Amino acid sequence: MSRRIGVGERRARLAVRHRLASESGAAAVTDVADALVALHSTDPATVYLSVAARQREPDFPAIERALYEERTLVRILGMRRTIFVVPRDLVAVVHASTTRAIAAEQRRRLTRTLEDYGGIADAGEWLRRVEAACLRVVGERGEVFGADVSAEVPELRTQILMNEGKKYEGLLNLTTRVLFLLSADERIVRGRPRGSWVSSQFAWSPMEAWLPGGVVEVPPEAARADLVRRWLRAYGPGTAADLRWWTGWPARDVGRALRDADAVEVELEEGVGVALPDDLDPVPEPAPWVRLLPALDPTVMGWIGRGWFLGEHGPVLFDQTGNAGPTVWCDGRVVGAWARRRDGEVAFRLLDDVGADATRAIEEEAARLTGWIGAANLAPRGRVASPLERELSA
Repeated sequence: MSRRIGVGERRARLAVRHRLASESGAAAVTDVADALVALHSTDPATVYLSVAARQREPDFPAIERALYEERTLVRILGMRRTIFVVPRDLVAVVHASTTRAIAAEQRRRLTRTLEDYGGIADAGEWLRRVEAACLRVVGERGEVFGADVSAEVPELRTQILMNEGKKYEGLLNLTTRVLFLLSADERIVRGRPRGSWVSSQFAWSPMEAWLPGGVVEVPPEAARADLVRRWLRAYGPGTAADLRWWTGWPARDVGRALRDADAVEVELEEGVGVALPDDLDPVPEPAPWVRLLPALDPTVMGWIGRGWFLGEHGPVLFDQTGNAGPTVWCDGRVVGAWARRRDGEVAFRLLDDVGADATRAIEEEAARLTGWIGAANLAPRGRVASPLERELSA
């Protein structure tokens, strides 16, 4: 008979492995990234707030140093065509398992667009020439913003009208699309942003500036098995459906990766789950804890089956495309939402009764978070605010 892992034990695992329980707080920035496998970076603020929520002593300058000076963390395109920040040793794994296929599909799409809407004959060759010119600019400058690349590569200013005659008619931004392709191929990398830590306008640098010698080649099957093992170690047990959603891979790739990772079946409340064979021992219950996690935090976005920690609160905490807003956590479950008001205060609303002690602890967390954020503007980037987030931030 397969091992049964109940909701209580899954919440205990989440608390300890995701560095959320008080006794599991992290010291180094990289400890948090390793624990979570990958940090969501669609909204740049998520990286800082996800790490700070798990550090014993929140240290924004240390996060910035890890990203842009020590370069132990790298911002890349990854699972579900989403931007993540990952430990340096994971870049090759994500690229081989996930990003390479995304890059190939995006290249095919852009080539067809250039031919069909731009009237560019032999668009594939034209695109390769433009990419080579962009790489020369990035390599010569070392760190450069997209507008500066466009100023030196005139082809990027080619006018291509999309969806002519429709309400959403507009010109294709070739600079964004070409630099996206080069980054998906791991030839350039997003560096320090223009402005503050919440800015989403990143400078571009050669990948060799972060990874001398470039990205190591890894066989795709081995990379997928490696990524699945890491996910199971951090998020397991879960289901094959969770993995399909988190990775964005086809079911056949998930199935093979689970076999290659030697995953075993376990019994979960929602049915058959998977776990690593050496990860079946019971996990002790941690001390009571509360945390305020940011929008798109890796924990809340770690599974597609979220009922065991989210309950019925999804409709007011997620937008219509499945992106999570800021959440309040207590002992392994989501119990409310928070948002930064215009006056700078972090306000929250509880959706469950957590008792007087936990409520006081949440109030203290909100006060600390107000201090961390300061005057930064946390307006959603790359997502729509959740219903409750909109109410609280008004």
